[in-house]
Amino acid sequence: MLQHKQASLPPVFQLLPAIDLRGGLVVRLSEGDFTRETVYGADPEEVAQRFAAAGVRWIHIVDLDGAREGGRRQTEVVTRIVAAAGPGVSCEVAGGLRDETAVAAALAAGAARAVVGTAALRDPAFVERLVARFGAERIAVALDVRDSLAIGEGWVPGATGLPAAQALTMLADRGARTFIVTAIERDGLLGGPNLDLLGEMVALGRGEVVASAGVASIEDIAAVRALGCAGAIVGRALYEGRVDLAAAVRFVYGEDPAPHPGRGVSR
Repeated sequence: MLQHKQASLPPVFQLLPAIDLRGGLVVRLSEGDFTRETVYGADPEEVAQRFAAAGVRWIHIVDLDGAREGGRRQTEVVTRIVAAAGPGVSCEVAGGLRDETAVAAALAAGAARAVVGTAALRDPAFVERLVARFGAERIAVALDVRDSLAIGEGWVPGATGLPAAQALTMLADRGARTFIVTAIERDGLLGGPNLDLLGEMVALGRGEVVASAGVASIEDIAAVRALGCAGAIVGRALYEGRVDLAAAVRFVYGEDPAPHPGRGVSR
């Protein structure tokens, strides 16, 4: 196990509540498994408005149907969510963005950032083209990691991939500078983030790392920030009341003191 040490904090750490969509419903999957789905609501626009009212600055939106089927499937719903969030909230959109046309459409719909994953691993030059066309600040790469491998189609058992550090470095060489790192084995399980994995990715010094999967408390948010992550995506913990969003916003943006070190943080 890596020995964690506190890294220099990124200039601005962002909290990103997640809205995962399947068939227009707000859902969460466990370990990326489409057969292990929990539905949390039928009105994603209301959820976005609630998040905005709590003071969030970013929302992470995933079209799970698009991710599974390899194309944009919930375009209208995503567009309405971005509009509902309002001009004071930046939205990043993921799921099914496999070509430049799809990425351009997501950004034209109002997304501040488009997230690509499977296509980036299959064709690193795709990322280079996107960065050249839209700018690095508008493109993020999702690295879904299982058994230390970054894999495309991370929900498919047995999918092959590259060592996560190698994948991040390769895509950073193509111009990417924002990486959403998801430990698949912790996704949706509320067991705490994989600090070893995140620490390894941050230590590469090749871009901003946004922590995804397992964040279940404000203490977990504090832990990934202390590692040097640039942000944390929080999903199920919000929907099940384990994290109070308003309190998390106050903590992240400087209005609350840090939690007691080590309390409630899962490694």
